[in-house]
Amino acid sequence: MASDQETLAWLSLGLIAELTPTGLRKLLAALSTPQSICAADRATLAAVVPDSVAAAIVRGADPQRLDAAQRWLEDPANRIVTFADDAYPRLLLEIHDPPPLLYVKGNPALLDHASLAVVGSRNATQQGRSNAEAFARELSAGGFTIISGLALGIDAAAHTGGLAALSSSIAVVGTGLDIVYPARNRGLAHRLAEAGALVSEFALGTPALASNFPRRNRLISGLARGCLVVEAALKSGSLITARCALDQGREVFAVPGSIHSPLSKGCHLLIKQGAKLAESSQDILEELGATIHDRSSAIASVDEIAPEHPLLGALGFDPIDLDTLCQRSGLTPDTASAMLLTLELAGVVSRLPGGKFQRMR
Repeated sequence: MASDQETLAWLSLGLIAELTPTGLRKLLAALSTPQSICAADRATLAAVVPDSVAAAIVRGADPQRLDAAQRWLEDPANRIVTFADDAYPRLLLEIHDPPPLLYVKGNPALLDHASLAVVGSRNATQQGRSNAEAFARELSAGGFTIISGLALGIDAAAHTGGLAALSSSIAVVGTGLDIVYPARNRGLAHRLAEAGALVSEFALGTPALASNFPRRNRLISGLARGCLVVEAALKSGSLITARCALDQGREVFAVPGSIHSPLSKGCHLLIKQGAKLAESSQDILEELGATIHDRSSAIASVDEIAPEHPLLGALGFDPIDLDTLCQRSGLTPDTASAMLLTLELAGVVSRLPGGKFQRMR
């Protein structure tokens, strides 16, 4: 258990914006403890890190922010996990640039649990969100804590699926943990704090800066044994996470999609480059040496829901407009529309922008 002075020193160093994780690791190697770093003079510090960083450390943390961080730690749900703690996740120690200090809200034990990252587009399709939630729920039932980034779209669906089964979910965020971004996911963030965990390497009060999210991505993959990309365009940030996973020696999986969808292009590129194609959660569980413990949470396939429905064969699995569907099926527009509405209400068909429809998983 860290002493009050040690905790205060860690918090102070975490609030020095000029001090990078690399710089802090060098200082710890040279001076051993955070208290020694905080007590050192500028010349001693400047022998290890640039003089501007040494000067910032000597000036110290903003007193108001330091006081706010101490008050934040008074909540039993909040804690910091550092290199000095046994609770520091072992997998993160394997990556190139591990953060010496993590802020955690929720259950810190999940950080060392077998985990899988599930990431994808913020502008996901309904089918993509459904796939992400189903994969995450089945993987969580299979023993893997689901890690994602709390973004809209695939991330939010993955967290929801992870929370629905035994192994829960972790959100790695690109802000301080006293800020929820995006605000639309506030309810989800509260659920993660209660039944899972939220993690950040960024000091409390850090806003949503664009430069922080690529850094955040290396922790999403670094905490996990593998990374699953569900939907991603060619310039998606999810591909950054996948590249981080490859660099860190993690397994990468990708869910294939329609050849006509721009949100499938990133996944198809990953598969061409050697990522493992994932048609079901069992593909991942078998690859990583696990099996599903509880299949009750699995989503039934469309064929199990309505194998005899006359419209499903004509629908296929790619997006289709009503006119084409009528040509394929021989049905009138009124009849096809009525059938589509029934299938949509049953969750078997999704209505897409542009007047198109798609068969769901």
